[in-house]
Formats: sequence, structure tokens, C-alpha cells
Amino acid sequence: MRILYGVVGEGMGHATRSRVVLEHLTKHHDVHIVVSGRARDYLAKRFENVHNIWGFTIQYEGNSVKKWQTVLENLKGAITGWPQNVKEYFQIADEFKPDVVISDFESFSYLYARNHFLPCISIDNMQIINRCKHEPGLLAGHEDQFELTKGIVKAKIPGAFHYLVTTFFYPPVRKPRTTLVPSILRPEILSAKSEPGEHLLVYQTMTSNTALIEELRRSGIECRIYGYKRDLQSELREGNLVFKPFSEAGFIDDLRTARGVVGGGGYTLMSEAVYLKKPMLSVPIGGQFEQVLNALYLQKLNYGMHATALDGKVLGEFLERIDGCAQSLSTFTQDGNTVLLDKLDALLGEALGRKGQWDETTVT
Repeated sequence: MRILYGVVGEGMGHATRSRVVLEHLTKHHDVHIVVSGRARDYLAKRFENVHNIWGFTIQYEGNSVKKWQTVLENLKGAITGWPQNVKEYFQIADEFKPDVVISDFESFSYLYARNHFLPCISIDNMQIINRCKHEPGLLAGHEDQFELTKGIVKAKIPGAFHYLVTTFFYPPVRKPRTTLVPSILRPEILSAKSEPGEHLLVYQTMTSNTALIEELRRSGIECRIYGYKRDLQSELREGNLVFKPFSEAGFIDDLRTARGVVGGGGYTLMSEAVYLKKPMLSVPIGGQFEQVLNALYLQKLNYGMHATALDGKVLGEFLERIDGCAQSLSTFTQDGNTVLLDKLDALLGEALGRKGQWDETTVT
């Protein structure tokens, strides 16, 4: 089977999760990948037939999205990026001729499927916002953000053949052709052995978020920090803070032996922390409701805490609750990626029978 696989390039979470699915698919199928941003380099090192396209980017200041700067940067990028996307579009149309499309929240591949009447299978965690019911009490105070984000997510990949929604929380499904499946986990995470430790693992890529670093410094607890000092070649210790250069093996080792995790609301790290039974203090990026929703469910399940900002009081509360959260996490189980990959294989067989017939305008 010929599969066109689209991966959104903003952030690395989509790329690392897609890698797992692609390793499975490329064993049996001919796959071409369209991807933008840093994710392109990551996937190109691991797979053949990776096509670079322009994609949406987000600009940050402190721990919030810079909305107008984001708009301006994407307008400038579209001027040069869109012609490249069109070029890739015709190249794939003329040479590859896919049977089925899979999209990880990526619009170019979805549009290709729509224009060629091909079934498109959606695999991502974002669709949980639109395709599930969420308790009003959980969303209290976030209603406007929820409705806005829900509209954006709904418009991103409408009328797909099926939606595989990866998650560690399970609200009721409200739309057909939707299946909630356990989080996609890297094989390195699946093979990691969780052990108790005393340090906090901190993941912070917003280099302008100095307030977080100062609060961690005042805590006196050893904090192993990734992402904040990006040019590091070796470990740098400043009192109780240990700044680390990026190392996948080092990061996973610090995660599996951590007492707890401090990070944003990104789904990848949160799902890995849950799997390894590590309580997490989640401080979502301002203006990113998807991260807020992840953190709200994390707190609802008592797997960790949600906070709008980190100060000494919030960190102290997290440390007081950390043992209780670890107890709640002790019952969490997941059978690797088996559920997702088995369901995907079944869907691919069904989708192939609808090639050239799928019209998303007839469904919701």
C-alpha cells in the first residue's frame, strides 16, 4: 500500500510520536512523508522519502504565545513557503500516487487527500478537544478558550475517514469514527525502568522564562533542567540547578529516576511521565488551551498539578502532594503501542476499499 504521511512541524512531540507509527508502517508499506520545521531533520535521519514543506510556527515571550508576532512571522513564511508546498503537491501527485493518507494534525496531506478523494486517517491527541465531551466543571473559567480552540481543531482535519485520538484520559466520545487509544510511546520509554529518586526533572524550552528558573533555584531541591540553555556542550551546575545539554538517553534516565517532573502542558512529556508513574507539575504556555486541557485532566486524575504560573507556594504544594499523586499513578497501565497499531492496521484495510470514493462533505 502507498501511504502519504503528514506531520505538523511545530514542536518535536508530533515527530517523535510519528516516528513510532512510521517505523511500523515502513515495514510493510511504501510511505512518503511531508513535514516542516525541525521535525523534518529528525525524521529524515530515520526514514527515506521525507519531503520538506513550509508549516505554521509559533512565537513565544516568557511562558506565553506572542499572538501578533506569530501572525506576522507566518504571513512572511507563507509568501515563500506556499509555492514550495505547491511544488511538492504536484511532485507527489505525478510520481507517488498514494492510496491512503495519514495526517498527524498536518493540513497539506489532508488537502491532498481531499482533492484526490482519498481516505484520510487522523492520528493525534488534539482531536480530543472537538470529538469528546468535557465536563463543564472541568472547563470552568476556560470556556472562551475552549470554544475558540475547539473551532480551530474542528477546522483542521474535517471529515476524516477515522480519528485515532491518543490519550491518557478518557472523556466520553461524542462523534462517530472516533477511537481513543493509549498514548504513543517511544521504544526507549517503553523499555525504561521507573525507579524512585530525589531530583526534579525540569523541561523548559522558553529561554525567556527566567521567573521559573529563579523559583527552582530558591527551592533548594536538585533540579535537572533540559532545554533552557540550548548551546551547552556539557553539564553545568549552579548550586541546586543542573543545566544539561540535550541527550535523549540522558533525558530518559533522568526522567525514569526522578521524584517528579516540572514542565509545560505539552502532551509528549506528560504522557511519558504518566507511563513512568512520575507526578508532574504542569505550567501550560499561555494562549495554548490544548496544554491547559492536558493539565486539567492530569490534575483531575491526581497524576499531578496544573498551575498558571510557578512560584514558591505552587512548588511547595506540588511537593506536598507528590506522594499522593504517585499513589494514584501506581494503578496506571498501558500495553505499549499495541492498541493503536492494531487499530491502524485494521483501518488501513478498510480505507483502501474506499480509495477514490471518500467524500468528507457527507460526514461530520
